[in-house]
Amino acid sequence: MKGTAVFVLGAVLLVSTGAFAADSIREGYWEVTSQTEMPGMPMKIPASTIKHCYTKEDVKDQKKVIAREKNCTLTDYRVSGNKVVWAMKCTGQNAGTFNGETIFSQDSYASIMKMKSQGHAMTVKVKGKRIGECPKK
Repeated sequence: MKGTAVFVLGAVLLVSTGAFAADSIREGYWEVTSQTEMPGMPMKIPASTIKHCYTKEDVKDQKKVIAREKNCTLTDYRVSGNKVVWAMKCTGQNAGTFNGETIFSQDSYASIMKMKSQGHAMTVKVKGKRIGECPKK
């Protein structure tokens, strides 16, 4: 179960950056909340919220933002208006297949991703919102 939890956290981070797959996204400080649903779990997995600074470099190459992990390859990538539909396959420790859809605006987005990995199927729903400029270091 511990391995699944680590994998889900990695996938959430992957989605939270992957959701910015269009060029209208703005750099800045983002709050990203994700809710994972996993059939067969004895209890609901609590939602998690992270804050992350996305620079111009982070959002510059759209496809690399989605396939951020070195062992992941995009197998489908389509943009239609404000919606991005993608599929990805990962190998190695986090081997699995992923497909997702993200609807976004400049300062917010909503994404849903379905994952199949390590004999488990999961759905991750993510909402992100830009909360300002990145904090000064």
